[in-house]
Amino acid sequence: MDVNIAAAKGERGLKLRELVDLLTMAQVRGELDVEITGISIHSQQVESGELFVCIPGTPGLQKDRHLFINEAIAAGAAALIVERDVTANVPVIQVPSARYALAILAAHLYGYPSRELHLIGVTGTNGKTTTSHMIDKILAHAGYRTGLMGNIGTKIGRELLHTDINTQPPHRLQANLRKMKDLSTDYCVMEVTSQGLHMGRVLGCDYRIAVLTNVTQDHLDYHGTMENYMAAKGLLFSGLGNSFSPDRARRKFAILNADDDASAYFRDLTSAQVITYGIHKAADVRAAEIQLTSRGTTFMVHSFAGTMAMELKLVGMFNVYNALAAISTALAERIPLDVNRQGLADLTSVPGRMEVIDEGQEFLVLADYAHTPDGLDKALAALREFAEGKIITVFGCGGDRDRTKRPLMGQLAAKYSDVVIITSDNPRSEDPVRILKDIERGLHEHGACEAAYVLIEDRRQAIVRAIEMAGPGDIVLIAGKGHETYQLINDCALHFDDREEAREAIRQKMMAGRQ
Repeated sequence: MDVNIAAAKGERGLKLRELVDLLTMAQVRGELDVEITGISIHSQQVESGELFVCIPGTPGLQKDRHLFINEAIAAGAAALIVERDVTANVPVIQVPSARYALAILAAHLYGYPSRELHLIGVTGTNGKTTTSHMIDKILAHAGYRTGLMGNIGTKIGRELLHTDINTQPPHRLQANLRKMKDLSTDYCVMEVTSQGLHMGRVLGCDYRIAVLTNVTQDHLDYHGTMENYMAAKGLLFSGLGNSFSPDRARRKFAILNADDDASAYFRDLTSAQVITYGIHKAADVRAAEIQLTSRGTTFMVHSFAGTMAMELKLVGMFNVYNALAAISTALAERIPLDVNRQGLADLTSVPGRMEVIDEGQEFLVLADYAHTPDGLDKALAALREFAEGKIITVFGCGGDRDRTKRPLMGQLAAKYSDVVIITSDNPRSEDPVRILKDIERGLHEHGACEAAYVLIEDRRQAIVRAIEMAGPGDIVLIAGKGHETYQLINDCALHFDDREEAREAIRQKMMAGRQ
């Protein structure tokens, strides 16, 4: 079962006719007085009485759900939403877009929950998770009840639910928003990916604030071009609408990074009030007097609401940008700067984002989600600011994904690191050695000598080698997975956690040193 409607509509259930009335362009074949008990897009999860929505396939991501109609009916599907003619012994509703229909139905089933709470969407290539957690902390310190949706999971009340994808499909997303509202949640802070936007997963979500972190190369395997990538992200900002309101609770805001050239594009897409943030260019919210250390970051924030010293327990210039995005969002909601300061100071870490792995060793080990050229660049640049010893970098690139970024990431690793260990990171169906060779080409282009890097296909062994090489004052960065707890090989998701592997390798090294 994907989502049971009874939780949203009461025990009476729901007639198919009520759903069809929501779809203006729908061709109906079959009886409409059928009771619908739930909604599903996975044939293996269908239960009796559910509506099966046949989402079209996406190459490399998901199969066409039309191929699984017989399995869904055998499992008990009471009706189908389809995009093409099919033969079935249950009612069939044919629509121009199953994705659009799913979004409409999901919002209706759960009573349009995004209208009842303040929804903040955070998009960008890098920094979405950390920025979302920063906003969440500030809102909590301001006395609000908050929910989170993103890469690490979904926070509803005090419960953190695991999610297998970042931006969830509409029926799950709307169900979780309803659960949040039923727990008197005031704000939901949601990471919004370019793929989620392009696939229509957030259609029907009434965002109050849209936040942009940055735009750099990523997901070109899916979008094809940077123009398409930006157009997908732009849907979040154009979706803020074209109306104004004297009611503070209904005003819309776009929070943009003034130092990112892409912001001009997004500014032109929205009628919402724009608040800019940055460091180098003129902005409504700026950081100055920035001090970066291995223990954290301090800076002065200058804004339309005043000036105040800020302190982060997170490292790196990129986290100053993340903090500025969060502060700008909070200021749009008229949360005072001193509350911003308290909230940011309270955030000690974000899972898999420059997460310190500490077993009492004499060197620093960090696990970070950096899996794009820009992400790796920023992570390593931050470490180089305070590195006293060697920087040892362990990373790889995903299989069946954008090949063009592999040599770029190799170049960046060579630029900042004393030693680079190239390894596997979700090779999927691709030959891992081929991926490693693509990355190696970038190191050669940067002029790295063979003594400065090593190829170790097995990620566990790569982490062990990095830990073995590290001495007092060195830094080991394990990049690419961060919070992820799996390794994707062919069609299998095998348990693998960089943080667990690093801890075990450190313990083994320390035990060997005591013998």
